Amino acid sequence: MSKLSEMLRDLCPNGVPFVKLSEIATMSRGVRVIRSQLTGSGEYPVYQNSMTPLGYYEESNCSANTVFIISAGAAGEIGYSNVDFWAADDCFFFVCPEHLHSRFLYYALLCQQKYLFSRVRRASVPRLARTVVEQIKIPLPPFLVQHEIVRILDNFTELTAELTAELTARTKQYEYYRNYLLTFDASDKTVLTDRQTDRQTDRQVQWLTIGEICELVRGNGLQKKDFTDSGVGCIHYGQIYTYYGTFTEHTKSFVSLDLARTLKAVNKGDIIITSTSENVDDVCKAVVWLGDESIVTGGHAIIMKHKQNPKYLAYYTQTAMFHAEKRKYASGTKVIDISATNLAKIRIPVPSLEEQERIVSILDRFDALTTDISSGLPAEIAARQKQYEYYRDKLLNFKEVVA
Repeated sequence: MSKLSEMLRDLCPNGVPFVKLSEIATMSRGVRVIRSQLTGSGEYPVYQNSMTPLGYYEESNCSANTVFIISAGAAGEIGYSNVDFWAADDCFFFVCPEHLHSRFLYYALLCQQKYLFSRVRRASVPRLARTVVEQIKIPLPPFLVQHEIVRILDNFTELTAELTAELTARTKQYEYYRNYLLTFDASDKTVLTDRQTDRQTDRQVQWLTIGEICELVRGNGLQKKDFTDSGVGCIHYGQIYTYYGTFTEHTKSFVSLDLARTLKAVNKGDIIITSTSENVDDVCKAVVWLGDESIVTGGHAIIMKHKQNPKYLAYYTQTAMFHAEKRKYASGTKVIDISATNLAKIRIPVPSLEEQERIVSILDRFDALTTDISSGLPAEIAARQKQYEYYRDKLLNFKEVVA
């Protein structure tokens, strides 16, 4: 940062010019390809209407280190490719002159992300007009200054990428151990070796249906107008997909005491499991309520009341084995549903409470590392991302010199 300060003082003490994008870079629209021309893997990714490649093509029309903007679908998203790629017709891409660093242009455009989103025409297919992009003004400091800013910001993004890769590896490790610990032989008793302590662990297990170990209570319907700023805690089924992890002691939403009296109560240790989703992978997502006070839930959710370790049951709903079972009972096309009657038919392994506790204690450590919002890798990634965005906006906030 001190090196950059010296550069700014020596090379542009009075500020820098701001230039329209159309006046500094050559902006082109990509060329259409159809899905039948693409493969699932290959050398040249094809970017069409999102940051995820549509597929792979045998040719490229953009060289590595090129900036592009999505103009339809995920309109306004800004991308940068380190490899040669094919830009399809819903992409604008930029060829930079020698005095404009392509990576600097990428960071400068990211500072305009909110503006681009605000100018997207919201129709059946969101679209961003070419003229909107062309009129964007970016700062144009000397190339040495651009290079130094890129170096600083790349260090931030590299650190975030390393943390994200670590989180991905930890998540895969967690999923492996979760499936390993929750996989039981179909017979009534198996004895497996605990590899960490080199001792024999009694894995006696019964295979029982959810209906045999749980009382399933269907939640009542709730509307948006029912939620209040305070009152009795309430977990809406839609929040389970996006807000909660495997368990929680706090709720995001509340309802009035009068309304709560008419709803089914969720007590400490009860599990709320969704019965409806837009896809079969998300249906039957569960969260354990661990708060001391009773709360309520709404429709499209089922309350599981039981005498097992609640975390053990919730963790089991995340396994590949449970997913295979729930697919047998899922119904619907646009909206996938599993009824309480069918949920009750799913068989799961039920070991002793002591064994359940042992399994939960191991998985809790992985869960905290990979999913806890206030500690662990996700929190560190979020902090680094905020730090990067702060410095990006600060470093690219130049005083404009009027020509």
